[in-house]
Amino acid sequence: MIGTVPILKIGRTLLVSIQIELSDAVAEGMQNDVLAALERTNAKGIVVDISGFDTVDTYVARILAETAKMAKLMGARSVLVGMRPEVAATLVRMGYTMDDVQFALNLDEGLALLGHVIPR
Repeated sequence: MIGTVPILKIGRTLLVSIQIELSDAVAEGMQNDVLAALERTNAKGIVVDISGFDTVDTYVARILAETAKMAKLMGARSVLVGMRPEVAATLVRMGYTMDDVQFALNLDEGLALLGHVIPR
């Protein structure tokens, strides 16, 4: 069975929490699901939580970058949150730049970048 990535809607933002190992098929499915959810909900932002990632390979990095670029073309901003230092180092060593993505340390900061304030 192929795992799935849950997509939740918070206001006009989609929250994509990746807590499973992303195979190529799951990464592609996630991309399709996110883009379909953007179209269906007219969301204006996406927060992708990758705090569950220990490592990232070139294909998954490319899928994340492409998803953000596609979301931008659909009128939504993307924020990647929860990146571990080893994942950041790997992306830099691979030469990946994600020009269409903003970054935040955690979910609260990511939502704040998109204009959401979560009451405490």
